[in-house]
Amino acid sequence: MSQPRNGFRAGLDSVLLGASVPEGTKNLLDLGAGIGAAALVALALGRAERATLAERDADALALARDNIAGNGFADRALAIEADVTAKADLRRAAGLDDNEHDVVIANPPFFAAGRGTLAPKADRAGARHMAVGDLDLWLRCAASSARAGGKAIVIYPAEGLAELLAAFAKRFGAVTIMPLAPRPGAAATRVLVRGVKGSRAPLTLLATRVLHGAEDNGFAPEFDAILRGKAALDW
Repeated sequence: MSQPRNGFRAGLDSVLLGASVPEGTKNLLDLGAGIGAAALVALALGRAERATLAERDADALALARDNIAGNGFADRALAIEADVTAKADLRRAAGLDDNEHDVVIANPPFFAAGRGTLAPKADRAGARHMAVGDLDLWLRCAASSARAGGKAIVIYPAEGLAELLAAFAKRFGAVTIMPLAPRPGAAATRVLVRGVKGSRAPLTLLATRVLHGAEDNGFAPEFDAILRGKAALDW
């Protein structure tokens, strides 16, 4: 997987997001796809048949296209230049069609304006920071792009859960939250949140899943298998 020498680099969050895609997904959309790690994980694990990767940064988009070709997915994946926060007509013109995808995934920038330290590199800063209100725009795009009954899945820092749920609640039902903690007994640091377009089913809060054991930096067997490409994240 090609990554930028400097700037934002895909990591564990991207792998977990790709592994969380439901089995049998036909048309997957990865919003803000970066170098394409999450969507390519979903394809490699056989969770999705086809994927569209939407990314606005030209350098990341070029790497995503290289990664699609280099991993043998040229006939199953397409990377397009698109800004997920743009107005609907601009998103459509870029190739983000309405009501098209079975599953939409996203790993949005996780610092709102004024929070966290702005990275010196513009690409890394753009991948980590967003303007106030932009998270809602990401979920707006996800809802527009998903078909009726389609799903949106987002991975996000636990501290931003309230804002994320507010954005989901406007557009999705059957919201399911999976907290992810670094070690047994520790507070969750990440959440995976899934919703179903058009559903009125109530929210479900799942048990916290733990990434590492208590004594060392090794991953718990469930997550070790995912990182080795041997398993998906069923939830």
